[in-house]
Amino acid sequence: MQLDQSTQETAWSGTVPSALDARVLGLVVVTAGLAASVNVPYGGIPLAAAAFVLLAGTGVVVHVLGERKLRRITDGLVERWADAGGEIETVTKSTTGMRTEWTVHTSDGTITIGGIALVPLSRLSIEWQGVGDTMDASEAAANMDQLAASLYEEIFEIGSPSRRA
Repeated sequence: MQLDQSTQETAWSGTVPSALDARVLGLVVVTAGLAASVNVPYGGIPLAAAAFVLLAGTGVVVHVLGERKLRRITDGLVERWADAGGEIETVTKSTTGMRTEWTVHTSDGTITIGGIALVPLSRLSIEWQGVGDTMDASEAAANMDQLAASLYEEIFEIGSPSRRA
């Protein structure tokens, strides 16, 4: 299925907010501190400090890159849905546990797009009306057009259960 281009105007501003999560960054710093403290008896304070800086820096970079990847996917999906005529109202950052998520508010309900924002482990999950699907973020990015088309059909064309009845 191809996404049809529509001239319908939407209320969506065209931006997906940043979702850098202080809780994830805090977990990275605490974990780096614990891992670095193991080095104190073996290499002393200088080695522990160097290990902390290395681990914390790597953890922050991994989270930032993972967040950017998930945000690009979210932006790509929402942009394709809006271009095809989906009524996107807003996209907001939402927080659930340690996941990075965005809530896409549409006239047909809310769609939650998010996942684990750590670059080598990045997973994308999409939930709509209590039904969710999870896939590797790299796979989702590589198949963005196909993913957007299938989700558009399911969400905007088939619609809510009351519309199907």
